Amino acid sequence: MFDALSESLESAWKKLRGQDKITSNNIKPALQEVRRALLNADVNLQVVKSFIADVEEAAQGADVISGVSPDQQFIKIVNDELVKVMGESNVPLAQAETPPTIVLMAGLQGTGKTTATAKLALHLRKENRSALMVGTDVYRPAAIDQLKTLGEEIEVPVFEMGTEANPVEVAQQGVEKAKTEGIDTVIIDTAGRLQIDQDMMEELIGIKNKVSPHEVLLVVDAMTGQEAANLTRTFHEEVGITGAILTKLDGDTRGGAALSVRQISGQPIKFVGVGEKVEALQPFHPERMASRILGMGDVVSLVEKAQEEIDMADAEAMQAKMLEAQFDFNDFLKQMRLLKNMGSFGNVMKMIPGMNKLSGADIEKGETQLKRTEAMINSMTKEERENPDLLAQSPSRRRRVGKGSGHSEQDVTKLINDFTKMRSMMQQMGQGNMEMPGMGGGGGMFGGGGGAGNQPRPGFRQPAGTGKKKKKKKKKKKGFGEL
Repeated sequence: MFDALSESLESAWKKLRGQDKITSNNIKPALQEVRRALLNADVNLQVVKSFIADVEEAAQGADVISGVSPDQQFIKIVNDELVKVMGESNVPLAQAETPPTIVLMAGLQGTGKTTATAKLALHLRKENRSALMVGTDVYRPAAIDQLKTLGEEIEVPVFEMGTEANPVEVAQQGVEKAKTEGIDTVIIDTAGRLQIDQDMMEELIGIKNKVSPHEVLLVVDAMTGQEAANLTRTFHEEVGITGAILTKLDGDTRGGAALSVRQISGQPIKFVGVGEKVEALQPFHPERMASRILGMGDVVSLVEKAQEEIDMADAEAMQAKMLEAQFDFNDFLKQMRLLKNMGSFGNVMKMIPGMNKLSGADIEKGETQLKRTEAMINSMTKEERENPDLLAQSPSRRRRVGKGSGHSEQDVTKLINDFTKMRSMMQQMGQGNMEMPGMGGGGGMFGGGGGAGNQPRPGFRQPAGTGKKKKKKKKKKKGFGEL
């Protein structure tokens, strides 16, 4: 997501490096790079023109800040303008004073509208708001069946009247059922078409007039780029939308839709879909998205995702194990599975500041290494998982684990070495010892290749035959000023 845009924008910052301040002359090449980057990202042309004009005006009127270089100042200006374009702040879903809140989902076929309906229902469940999904797509084969399957998965009821019913009648009856049963929110999944046609618009308008929804959310496929702007304009003019859900932001999207939808319709993006899993829906925060576009990560969203998955009692128990160097392979496996639950390895890594430079090859290598590690751990006995030293002391055990997982004894030896160092590092960090051992040249357990520096911590026995003894050198203890 936004990888190409992030890389292109870096060229703009370089144009201003080495300058004393931003001037009308030296800013022009940088603005040309920003313009080119946005157009390549498939941002609507009118939005690009407006954006560049606003950035230029803000940059030339900016005060010179002591200690801040022109390129850093320019990044800050672009960041602020990106946030403005995408809507300043998060706009939450409406909530009616008298339930039920009625949400009408609109969009073309293939945008992920039915899945987005279920994702939104699950999001509401997490907020302790009850939901009812209503299936009015009587045209697409198995559309109602898909909604019912998703409803069973997330434990949210679905109201439908079959494929012969009138969609407007289905929507009205669904709302009445929600009122009778005291349900907080009704989400109406409507029919789509491969392209906009008048019959679809009239049906949407008919449902809207009948049930008077509090929200009309347009589901937009982020992969459509500039076309997303035209789609948004048409739906808003014909039906009147109150917001949008941007789907497939985890795919190979250039990001143009995220920057175009709000400007074209004047209505906010309320949620973004960041994966195929039904849990993969996030409230849209313009400031966080701007940070990701500029390659600065998104720590807040990362923490929120972690909080959803982490049990605090488990976290405290894990911390105690780390401090006492009792962290074992069972604990490590649990952490790996937690990472999987948070989303794809690539998406999680790119939320971390500085990790936007990771290439697709780096991420693929990391994912492969995680799978290799999991296979080797799964090949261990219960006793070996709980006591990694057993493997460190026994070549025959390492050979058995390697054979059982389809890897070599050397692979298992490296895993033990890396794990031992990681456990040592965790313990020293927890004890406030700043002089931590390095993880070696090969990226450790997540990077694949080993290398010099892969030595286990003192107190743990080196696996037999894995290295020669070296004389210990006395190290001068460093103070904080020397780190």
